[in-house]
Amino acid sequence: MATAAHKIEIRRERRPQGVVAHLVFDNARRLNVLNPPALGELTQAFRALATEDDLRVVVFSGAGGRAFIGGADINHMAAMRQSEDGRAFITLIHKLCQSIRDCPVPVICRMEGYTLGAGLEVAAACDIRIAADDAHFGMPEVKVGVPSVVEAALLPRLIGWGRTSWLLLTAENIGAAKAEAWGLVEEVVPAAKIAEAVERCVHSIVEGTPLAVRAQKRLMRRWERLPLDEAVQAGIDAFAQSVSDGEHIVPMTAFVNRKKR
Repeated sequence: MATAAHKIEIRRERRPQGVVAHLVFDNARRLNVLNPPALGELTQAFRALATEDDLRVVVFSGAGGRAFIGGADINHMAAMRQSEDGRAFITLIHKLCQSIRDCPVPVICRMEGYTLGAGLEVAAACDIRIAADDAHFGMPEVKVGVPSVVEAALLPRLIGWGRTSWLLLTAENIGAAKAEAWGLVEEVVPAAKIAEAVERCVHSIVEGTPLAVRAQKRLMRRWERLPLDEAVQAGIDAFAQSVSDGEHIVPMTAFVNRKKR
């Protein structure tokens, strides 16, 4: 999928446990900023991946090494005048984030260089974030006349209200070490080692059984919306369904037999 300004590459790596999809967004000349066509195409890409039964994990990255996503296209935003222009554009960002959250398998965000504004919202929508040690993160919106919105609402549950306030109200960037300490990213590694770190994470995920991993992500999304007692009940229901699916029988039996030797 491509336009004159950007391209989207999806490489499917077939393994014994299933397919690992590597999705790369390439607008590297402009730090991988997101304009309306790119947002629509990325959303379509994630929705298409979601229909693939043998999919096990998606690795989402930006091309060029200088940015995961450097934000939304400021040229497009500067031309907006009517409230409906703003509503339409920001809804496109939300739809991309929602397509990532709706993806039935884990989405790993590989973060190099800058992840800013809409890029950080997209990263927050992913399940696991792995960053290079020279990466930088920020939410600069208030410095250009708009608030941070849509999936910025995920940040308080990742890093707490105080740190979210610091990011959104000061609009200052933070480095990878602070992002890891805050819980904004799950792992920081030397830039030269990021591919290895991503592969370790992929390997761990695909070692899980397919239905269980999908059930776990689906359940975690429900936990976000439910009061504690209902979240616990949802877990009971999910466990019962997994037993009915029978995916546990082979690995658990193998484990029991191994213990008997």
